[in-house]
Amino acid sequence: MSAIVKVEVHQLPHGYDLLLPAYQTADAAGLDLLAAVPQSAPLILLPGRYEMVPTGLTIALPPGYEAQVRPRSGLAAKHGITVLNSPGTIDADYRGEINVILINHGQAAFSIRRGERIAQMVIAPVTRAELVPVDVLSATARGSGGFGSTGR
Repeated sequence: MSAIVKVEVHQLPHGYDLLLPAYQTADAAGLDLLAAVPQSAPLILLPGRYEMVPTGLTIALPPGYEAQVRPRSGLAAKHGITVLNSPGTIDADYRGEINVILINHGQAAFSIRRGERIAQMVIAPVTRAELVPVDVLSATARGSGGFGSTGR
């Protein structure tokens, strides 16, 4: 059973008539974010280009939580559309509009229409680290190997 976290949400004037983000299935981890572009002016995302897409939403996360903005797998698989800074992080003290930076890695122009599901938002607890300076790190079998050092 998942924990329920109350998140205050405010719809800005350009997003007033859009549905609030929602989970599409009972076990979904992400709430779908919708594009708050003008009905009369869909955003055309050309191949290789990126745009900041407004959602018309601001949120107030409780302390100790973050929201991650992630791609929708269907947009990525079918059209090559993904979130450029994935995952985007929304901190608990941010009160500005949630925007989604979408990039078109596909071969064709892609039209983003008002109310279209463009990304998903996952609410997650935050763990903060205390960095402890040391002279030498503990040894491991892997050591400093990275970027394919354990296989293809």
